[in-house]
Amino acid sequence: MNFGFIFVNFNNTKFTREAIQSLIGENKELDYPVIIVDNGSGEDSIHELKEIDKAYTSVNVLFNTVNVGYFKGLNLGIILGKRTLPNIDYWVIGNNDLLFPKNFSRMLLEAKQVLDDYPVVSPNISTLDGEPQNPHIISSISKPRELIYDIYHSSYAMSRVVYWLSFVTHFFTDRSDESQFNVSQEIYQGYGACYILGPKFFENFTELWAPSFLMYEEFFLAKQLDDIGFKTYYESKIKVTHQCKGATAAMPSKFMWECSRNSHGIYRHYVKLWS
Repeated sequence: MNFGFIFVNFNNTKFTREAIQSLIGENKELDYPVIIVDNGSGEDSIHELKEIDKAYTSVNVLFNTVNVGYFKGLNLGIILGKRTLPNIDYWVIGNNDLLFPKNFSRMLLEAKQVLDDYPVVSPNISTLDGEPQNPHIISSISKPRELIYDIYHSSYAMSRVVYWLSFVTHFFTDRSDESQFNVSQEIYQGYGACYILGPKFFENFTELWAPSFLMYEEFFLAKQLDDIGFKTYYESKIKVTHQCKGATAAMPSKFMWECSRNSHGIYRHYVKLWS
């Protein structure tokens, strides 16, 4: 069972280094290939990435001169990986702010049947303080919540109001899907920080559907699979830690909202609020 890793980096290379170090564990060198796609970082981050590239023979850094976005960046890594490493059947893809347990390779081996049966497997992702982030959406999104999404994206000022209200009311307004983090099952959407693409994905696709720059990747992948009759599988036994917001900390909040608004417009083209 041959697997590799693809991460996207943008001006936060310390997270990339920590992700690689977590993969090394007690070994002196990586046992698996890692592709890092840098999305036009500044000079300091690029310098650190070049040091990482020299330090580990199994790490390959692809430098973009511009930021192409999250899924589009991953696609560049997928294209490079499939071209240069055709023996890799399974690719763990995602943010660079991930930490992997020492027995991660064993977790993948024990989940081989699931990884072979489903094009995309979504792992058990938790934050540093142990909060589960998966399963992201098990079946569907309610109409009231869809309406809140529209209000949130109506203006930046309104987004701040919705954000504040969600913060003070989260005890009873948060989605409850993550409470099933111990239940392996088919789901509608997996959390976008990390996915595992298996042989079935590459039998049907060459890359991820990436119609936007950033945000709503969970929906785009879910629709890509659903269009040919597949679902994402949530595997609770494959565990990953997410240093939440590390991947987007370098981006201004208004810019992040603008990205979300643009992606929401694409989303609303396919998912109507009232039908």
